[in-house]
Amino acid sequence: MEIKDLDCLYEACPIPLIRAIQALRTMQTGDILVVHSDESCAAVMMQEWAQQNGYSIRVTESDVGEWEIYLQKP
Repeated sequence: MEIKDLDCLYEACPIPLIRAIQALRTMQTGDILVVHSDESCAAVMMQEWAQQNGYSIRVTESDVGEWEIYLQKP
């Protein structure tokens, strides 16, 4: 299992989701992508996308106004 970080700070929605999907395509089953974002809408969009596509997701607020979004490839 590999953990990969994706820095999406200062990127407006839907760019974090688009970049996350691109990164996940190159990853193996069980790998985890950690998306760093300062856009609350990115967390909401990724939760909806993850539920629709069978990905495990966990969202944490790592700092005031910054989120870490953990996506695990099924």
